[in-house]
Amino acid sequence: MTIPPVSIAKQSVEELGGPHSVLVRQRRDHLELHQLLHRIATTTDDAERQEVLTRLCRLVFPHAFAEEAVLWPIVRRTLPDGHDLTLRIEREHQQINELFSALERTRPGDGQHENLFESIARLLREDVRDEEDVLLPRLQQALRADALRRIGWMWELVRRTAPTRPHPVVSRRLPGNALAALPLTGLDRARDRLDRAARRTPAPLATGCRGTSRTLAAAAAIEHLPPLRSGEDPSTRT
Repeated sequence: MTIPPVSIAKQSVEELGGPHSVLVRQRRDHLELHQLLHRIATTTDDAERQEVLTRLCRLVFPHAFAEEAVLWPIVRRTLPDGHDLTLRIEREHQQINELFSALERTRPGDGQHENLFESIARLLREDVRDEEDVLLPRLQQALRADALRRIGWMWELVRRTAPTRPHPVVSRRLPGNALAALPLTGLDRARDRLDRAARRTPAPLATGCRGTSRTLAAAAAIEHLPPLRSGEDPSTRT
């Protein structure tokens, strides 16, 4: 008799393969995600909201990139229905990228900003449930704990060196996303520092920081290069 998979949200660290297991690392990020969503939803200060939104992006996009570059290829090789399982989540990731890109063009208080964020929060929570209740428990049943720990180290390495902003044009699969990583990671992380400085420095310096950030944003148009689209499933194509 096949034992039904148990959500990783209901298991101990030891059951998930130890603190370095990819399952534990995934769940840790998911917990932080819920905390950040709550802070954004409850804060009334626009500057604080933007600060926490930046933190959310620096959590969500490297996390998703590591899934798409490291974890989902393993799921597709390991599980007979791995293609369908990962494709569902890749489509959610694509929607989240598109919504975040639209959110960047708004400001808190204009109505559209709040509506977009509500849609993003709903999709992020659905994504967590799909992963914790369905996909990751299935992977856990198929792999030994030592394999989950090895994957965890690879996942963490990629997560720490991944883009931190939405890029809806880039492929959700290899090799396109790997080709995008180096240039977009540098641009994104430089913009993160500039935008944070703009919120914390006097007006003349803040203006310069924002201008430089916009220049780097224009450079991110390299994501439209065809090689960065390679490997993707047509259903995740913008």
